[in-house]
Amino acid sequence: MRILMFGRGVIASVYGRVLERAGHEVEFYVRPGRAATYGDAVDLELTDMRHGPWGRRVVERWPVRLREELGADHDFDLIVLSVGHHRLAEAAAFLAPRVSRATVLVFGNIWEEPLAAIGDLPADRVAWAFPQAGGGFGADGVLRAMMLPSVLFGTLGAAPTGRESAVRTIFREAGLRIREQPDFRGWLLIHFAADAGMHSQGLRRGVLADLVGAPGDLRAAMLTGRELLPVLQARGVDLSRHRVGLLPLRAPAWAVGGALAMATVAFPPARRSFEAHADPAVEEPRAVCRDALAEARRLGVATPRLEAAEHLFARAGAG
Repeated sequence: MRILMFGRGVIASVYGRVLERAGHEVEFYVRPGRAATYGDAVDLELTDMRHGPWGRRVVERWPVRLREELGADHDFDLIVLSVGHHRLAEAAAFLAPRVSRATVLVFGNIWEEPLAAIGDLPADRVAWAFPQAGGGFGADGVLRAMMLPSVLFGTLGAAPTGRESAVRTIFREAGLRIREQPDFRGWLLIHFAADAGMHSQGLRRGVLADLVGAPGDLRAAMLTGRELLPVLQARGVDLSRHRVGLLPLRAPAWAVGGALAMATVAFPPARRSFEAHADPAVEEPRAVCRDALAEARRLGVATPRLEAAEHLFARAGAG
C-alpha cells in the first residue's frame, strides 16, 4: 500500500516508520523548499512500547523519501494527516482538491467541531484516530520519542465505514492494538482540555520537560485542566461517559500530582515522553492554551488559572 504522511513532524515520523516496517511504501509530503533542509534521513531515538513493559529502545538513522509536490491524480491509498491543531484547517484546505482515491486519516488534536475542522475534505473519505505517541526534535536534530502499543480510533456517531475499517486493519497489521472510543468527539475535547492544563504549566516552567518529578507543577496542571470541564459541558460533552478518563482531573489534585511525579521519575517511558518536549519554540502548546482560553471566554466560563498564564501564550501584539 502507498501511504503519504503529511509533514515530517514527530507523529508522522514515528508512525511512518512503523508503517514502512510493516511493508508499506511510505513517503512524506513537505512544504516546497523543506526537503533540502530536512535531508534524506531521520535520526531517531524511540522507545517502542510494543515490546514488553519497559519497551524497546531503537536508535537508528532511518532513510526517508520526501516530496514537495502533490498532484490531484496521485496514487496514494492513505494520507495520514497529523499536524498541530492550529495548522489543521490550512492542511485540510490544501488536501481537499488532492484527495484522489485516498482515505485521509485525521490523526491528532482537535478543538473545533471535527467536521468543521476538516473544512472541505469529503467526510466520507475521512477516518479518525488519535496517536498514542509523543516526543520532539532536539537541538541536535534527533527525534526522541515514545510510542505506546495501541492507537485510539473512533467515529462521529456511526459504525466504522469500509474505509475506516481498512485503516484500522493497516495499523493492526503493523503490530499496534486498536482501542475504540465510542464518544470520539467528547474524548478529543477532554484530551485537549487536559493538554491545555499541562501545557500552561509547562510554559510557566519553561518547557514540558521541566515538569518531570515536580508534584507541585503537575498538581497545578490538573487544576488548570479541571477549570475547563464546564467548557466541555457547555459544548455538550457527556462527562458521565468518560469517568475513567476524567479521573486525573477530578481526583484530589495533590494525589494526582504526586502519582504523576513519581511516574515521570520511576517509569522510563513516561519520563522520556516528558523529556522529549524540550523545545521552547514549539508553537502547538501556546496555540492549545490560547484556543482553550478563547473558548472559555466565548462561553462565559471563568478559568482564573489559565487566564493568569495568558502572558506566556498570547500572540505578540495581542491585547
